[in-house]
Amino acid sequence: MTKRVFFVVHGSVQGVGFRYFTQKKAREYGVTGWCRNTNDKKASKVEGEAQGADDVLSRFFKDVDEGPSHARVVQVVKEDRDAVEGEADFEVRR
Repeated sequence: MTKRVFFVVHGSVQGVGFRYFTQKKAREYGVTGWCRNTNDKKASKVEGEAQGADDVLSRFFKDVDEGPSHARVVQVVKEDRDAVEGEADFEVRR
């Protein structure tokens, strides 16, 4: 069953390649969706949506929770969303 999850990653996640790390992992797992840096000047956050099978999303979010080597993930907040038909890739938005 395909599931879509909106996520917000809190911590030191901007300026460390986090979005491209997330895109690489998504493509490895066949997850579709998007991610971007937030405009919140008070905190470093990355948000996005990921879509895929439950077991695949579980593995994907395990990697997102770790992040790339220079990131420090404090928390990943997730919220279920409606699946998007016809989506074919995972993109980094600006």
